[in-house]
Amino acid sequence: MLKQTLIGAASVSAFAFMIAGPAAAQSYGQEDTGFYLQGGYSYIDIEPDGADDGVDTDAITARFGYQFTPMLSLEADLSSGIDDGEFDFNVDEDDFDLDDNNDGDFNDLIAASGDIGLNYLLGIYGRASIPVTDRIDLSGRLGYAYIDLDATVVTPGGTPITTVEDSEDGAALGAGVSFDLTESWELRGDYTWYGFDNTDTNAFTVAAGYKF
Repeated sequence: MLKQTLIGAASVSAFAFMIAGPAAAQSYGQEDTGFYLQGGYSYIDIEPDGADDGVDTDAITARFGYQFTPMLSLEADLSSGIDDGEFDFNVDEDDFDLDDNNDGDFNDLIAASGDIGLNYLLGIYGRASIPVTDRIDLSGRLGYAYIDLDATVVTPGGTPITTVEDSEDGAALGAGVSFDLTESWELRGDYTWYGFDNTDTNAFTVAAGYKF
């Protein structure tokens, strides 16, 4: 229920900000245009198809963008995992051509355990912002993302099954809030939902940034 609420809130925020009226822009400082750079921490929840629960992993995130107008910008994120997340997985022996329990039947479904390592998560977004106060902005963003993972599964019989590289792409939708520390420095927090086919992926990011 919480996940659906977060996705719904992100959807409403993103599209509401994309169509926000010019009145908000008039209250925004006209100097708020140009390049910006941000870096910080991301908490990413990845739930592969067949897994009992999501896999929590930590990542560092770099972000580069350009503010075209006080309200509209284009930005790109790159996240790289700094640890692996553990998960339980249902494995069909026939899919991997193994007889893990040595019963002569390759059609058994066995419960395995494994871990997922995030190689990188790359996204590009259009972002719209509106001011709440002189220092606080709300934003919504919509874009496209690509994820690359390493997954290792170990069966109950001790057989390691390694997917060297698994990648997916899909739409991405998010919402966030930023706080101006000074004219150039800011803090920002974001929630992003990723529409990948075989994984249900959500990310929370906290970053510090500099506006050039």
